[in-house]
Amino acid sequence: MDETSMPILLTDLAYREKALDKDAITHFWPMIKNAAGYLLRNGPVSPLDRWEEDPGNTPFTVAAEIAELLAAADLADLNGETAIGIYLREIADLWNASIERWMYIAYTERKYGVKGYYIRISTVGQKTRTGHFRDKIEMHNVAAAKEMVLPGQIVSTDFLALVRFGLRAADDYRIVDTLKVIDGVLKIDTPSGATWRRYNDDGYGEHQDGSPYNGTVIGRAWPLLTGERAHYELMADRLENAKGLRDAMESFANNGGLIPEQVWDQADIPERELYLGHLSGSAMPLVWAHAEYLKLQRSLRDGRVFDLPPQTIQRYINEKNVCPRIAWRFNHKIRRMPSGRMLRVETLAPAIVHWSDDDWRTVQDAETRDPGLGIYYADLPTAVLSGGRRVLFTFYWLEAGQWEQKDFSVSIHA
Repeated sequence: MDETSMPILLTDLAYREKALDKDAITHFWPMIKNAAGYLLRNGPVSPLDRWEEDPGNTPFTVAAEIAELLAAADLADLNGETAIGIYLREIADLWNASIERWMYIAYTERKYGVKGYYIRISTVGQKTRTGHFRDKIEMHNVAAAKEMVLPGQIVSTDFLALVRFGLRAADDYRIVDTLKVIDGVLKIDTPSGATWRRYNDDGYGEHQDGSPYNGTVIGRAWPLLTGERAHYELMADRLENAKGLRDAMESFANNGGLIPEQVWDQADIPERELYLGHLSGSAMPLVWAHAEYLKLQRSLRDGRVFDLPPQTIQRYINEKNVCPRIAWRFNHKIRRMPSGRMLRVETLAPAIVHWSDDDWRTVQDAETRDPGLGIYYADLPTAVLSGGRRVLFTFYWLEAGQWEQKDFSVSIHA
């Protein structure tokens, strides 16, 4: 999902930097439109997360999707498809307003003194993923094991994407609290500088004794994540911290300047040529890490994150946009919604939404609209309903000429 989002963000960046002109955008628009439609039909839940391991939502993927929708909306306007632009912004607002509901645990964590934190992955429409440590992982010397916060929850550095993509301010208390948890659970201090493990259930790396990866063992520290943290520090106006992390990232490279995928993050094992803060047996070079390093150098030169989407900053940080909707769809069947919100029902085929707010004593019909992206929607005027009410609905499928034969319900709470 994020790999579908990134080319759209790159196109938008190239246009804003005048590397592409309007004719080029017009040429690319059919592909951009198809990609945006794919994300709308399949998002916000990702078939595979950023690390291609588990289904569900991750902060990185969702942040990339939301930024992409706003960028695509601008490109839609540029190509005269303003109706598509409006719809893309509405969905971006809706997903952005749902981030905390999907991926934030409001939990007083005594060890780190926080009110809550963002988690690594959650499954849309189900309980937040609890997970567990795999039996194969050699947990007896993994720092993450003894630093576990809410039992069963997985935390990762992915949440920094919420700041990097402009959805949350660097000083948002939820971001700052999650930083405390991340640094307590995943941070590794080396003679070369600080680096971080991906998450506290990572099984991709060497064994405890330094023997090579052969399935699921212990995830090691990633220089890439040092670069990502440096970008966060820059957005938090801590320039010297960012420069220090840039220097650390450089020190993780080998003598030829190649940055590895992972560095060894435990005491030295000379017989295996493993030294704290130096390359492990992982892939090298990791092009992703080199790209992050180059972007970081550009950002430090400019004094700002050069590829930060301006659309998200304007809409969610400056304007503090509030979404009036909440959405129901077949891959995200919400059961409850707050009062004062409009219920948007989304489908992948044209339909009439047959609905009632008084247990079918009276009914109303709302035909879905087609914004031109392969998804259909109807907004039900539920904002006037008080807490304790229930919205019942079913579908008449126009193309098939038949009823869904099942009712769905959403309860409204105050």
